[in-house]
Amino acid sequence: MYNRCNRWQVITRLHLVLSATIFWISCFSIVGTGLTASAAEMPEIQQRGYLTVAVKDNLRPLGFRDAKGNLQGLEIDLAQQLALDLLGKTEAVKLEPVANRDRLSVVLDKKVDFAIARVTATSSRARIVSFSVPYYLDGTVLVTKDASVQKFSDLAKQKIAVLNNSSTIAQVRYYVPNAELVGVNSYQEAREKVESNAVLAFAADASVLSGWVQQYPQYRLLPTKLSTEPLSVVMPKGLQYDELRRNVNEAIARYLAEGWLQQRVQYWGLP
Repeated sequence: MYNRCNRWQVITRLHLVLSATIFWISCFSIVGTGLTASAAEMPEIQQRGYLTVAVKDNLRPLGFRDAKGNLQGLEIDLAQQLALDLLGKTEAVKLEPVANRDRLSVVLDKKVDFAIARVTATSSRARIVSFSVPYYLDGTVLVTKDASVQKFSDLAKQKIAVLNNSSTIAQVRYYVPNAELVGVNSYQEAREKVESNAVLAFAADASVLSGWVQQYPQYRLLPTKLSTEPLSVVMPKGLQYDELRRNVNEAIARYLAEGWLQQRVQYWGLP
């Protein structure tokens, strides 16, 4: 059994590295149009001695504050590790909490060098910013508090909450075609429906629901993801930022190959 687990870990790591490499190539093959990003070039960053990185401060376990108000999480670890690689010190980084709506604009407006703030890399976004090698493969998962639910087939003809107008709807319809979908406007509304037994499960992003499970231990995630969505560092376009992008990409690719990122993913309880 131990050898089987080791083989699975190796396969998972190779899958992450391969997915990252394929996505990196596809990102660089996209021709950007529209706005031009603006941020500090690598020599300027080295001269001033620190990075400025936009992060989340309210999204366990990617980026959140502990009881003492200190930022922590997978994305905080990644920002500090990049500071160590690029500038020689984990503390050589200024973390700037950012709202979801500003995750791209803070890079475009030269307010930060790059953003590590749960941004899914998409072709439309890649027209105005550059994306790094993915550091985590997010995706849709199902959460429930009912111990009898072990697999998708257990949800047949049951009620599942989904966020209104989200891509999750199509994914759940594909994997659980006989389920009854109940639209909700927020994660809070979804939890209220699960708590009141109005629905049996809720489908949403793994990175968000992992934090939910950590806060509410009566819940658990089903082990299979319904989709795969790469989370990447947001960086500026432009030839002047080639060195910055290359340094970040090479570092993340190394973290994947050496298993550091997978270890941090497991530490923070992400599937």
